[in-house]
Amino acid sequence: MNHTRQTALRAMLVAGAAAIVVACGKAPERDPEEMARALLPIGQVSVKKVKVEAGKRTGEEVVTGVCAACHSSGALGAPMTGNKEQWAPRIAQGYEALVHSAINGKNQMPARGGASDLTDDEVARAVAHLANQSGANFEAPPI
Repeated sequence: MNHTRQTALRAMLVAGAAAIVVACGKAPERDPEEMARALLPIGQVSVKKVKVEAGKRTGEEVVTGVCAACHSSGALGAPMTGNKEQWAPRIAQGYEALVHSAINGKNQMPARGGASDLTDDEVARAVAHLANQSGANFEAPPI
């Protein structure tokens, strides 16, 4: 039974129970703690950040978690992922120059894309991943 149906069924049961209580007169005394437990949701969502060991992130993981914020939209003048025209002059500068800019920052881009916990190799993997989606053929450092 999906969550929506469970919620609807629960609402109907509560409404029915309330109607019976109202029809019978005074509601029976209930322990406040028992009532609080009865009103709790069926499940709870817990979102935890998954921590990857430093230096072990792939280029795709870094791009998705850090770089995509600007490179997917072109924010702050960032070349958009997959846009060969925007990336061509940058790719022409060479892999090492791109990695240097990504590590140290350039124009509006902060050093390491603003993620100071990235290692040099992780930044280099992200550069290769981004540039390779836009016409380059760079080899990323191994993990």
